[in-house]
Amino acid sequence: MHMIAILMRLAWRNLWRNHRRTLIMLMAITLGAWAMIFMTALMRGMVAEMVRGGISALPGHVQVHHPDYRDDPSIANLIPMSDSELSERFAGAGFAAWASRVRVPAVITSEYDSRGVTLLGVDPVSEQGLTFVDDNPVEGRFLESVDDAGVVIGKKLATTLNTQVGKRVVLMSQDPDNEIADRGFRVVGLFEADIKAFEENYVFAGKATAQKMLRITDQVSELFVLGSDHRNVDEVYDKTVELIGDRAEVMRWFDIDTYLGSMLKVMDGFVFVWIIVIFLALSFGLVNTLVMAVFERVREIGLMLALGMRPVYILGQIVVESLLLLAIGLAIGSALSWAAVQPIKDGIDVSIVGDGLDMWGMSNMLYPELLLSDVILANVVVLVLGFLASLSPAWRAAHYEPIEAITKV
Repeated sequence: MHMIAILMRLAWRNLWRNHRRTLIMLMAITLGAWAMIFMTALMRGMVAEMVRGGISALPGHVQVHHPDYRDDPSIANLIPMSDSELSERFAGAGFAAWASRVRVPAVITSEYDSRGVTLLGVDPVSEQGLTFVDDNPVEGRFLESVDDAGVVIGKKLATTLNTQVGKRVVLMSQDPDNEIADRGFRVVGLFEADIKAFEENYVFAGKATAQKMLRITDQVSELFVLGSDHRNVDEVYDKTVELIGDRAEVMRWFDIDTYLGSMLKVMDGFVFVWIIVIFLALSFGLVNTLVMAVFERVREIGLMLALGMRPVYILGQIVVESLLLLAIGLAIGSALSWAAVQPIKDGIDVSIVGDGLDMWGMSNMLYPELLLSDVILANVVVLVLGFLASLSPAWRAAHYEPIEAITKV
């Protein structure tokens, strides 16, 4: 321990022999650390927003369907259990939230136009806080009960159909006997969504009203369950499988939306690669700084070797200099990254590229996500790589011949 303290003291003093060079290198490390952590926070926020938007549209972390529903989302492929039985099983299961829905393709028609949509028959009480509509303003009102006779459509769809709150529209779909099922509804509300495509694709009606229109009595198309963390849904999945058995298909959100699931995995790999790329840029300056520091102290190193200092301590001194330089730069860079995220943690308005973001399933607000694990990963990886990079100049210094080093001009 005493020798380590001496090496630390020597390394610290040697770092500041050339203030200018050390400060320039510190600035480079600080800038690199800030860039890798801050950009990672932005990328994490972008992916997290895509996942949140996707989960709110799916919705849920785990879903239950008829085994054939994903290939053919028609009224013929309802969950082979009554809605009452599902409610009885899931009511006391202890999930964060859950709800069942009627979800079928439909056509909505106004006086002026018609569009293909997805009809969602919902229980507005069960779904409160679970879907993209609850987080956004509604013109008029949202549905009040499963028996609500009104319909809620998106603002973009209302513009397309040239309709508004208070106007009547007709919804058409198929019943289980392949007969046309239709009903007139009065538009009671218009919803806004961060992802504008949702406003044109989804129409909300009361679940019981939709069941009556489609003549499916007490059956639903899907049931979804929400857990506490979208990254860890295994416990929710296992419990749902236990409750459902083999009577229906149970799937995790990342198996349903493989694109979003892949994005999370790609992002984890991107963080590591991004850190490596930044360090490779820093490593040239780091190695150059250490080589120059060794070159300036050749005679001094030779004298220490001649006086009996072991080569391993010379090597240790150079490595400690490298680690001290990296540690200071990383500490400052990490602090600056945290400081840079704080003013924008409530979101950055990126609506200027809103149309492009819709294609990626993102909203117009970007919320940076600074994870402690990313900060730790960046610091650990850079310190480990810095240690490896410093071995070359340190090894060279430790293997000087004392007489040659002392007499070197």
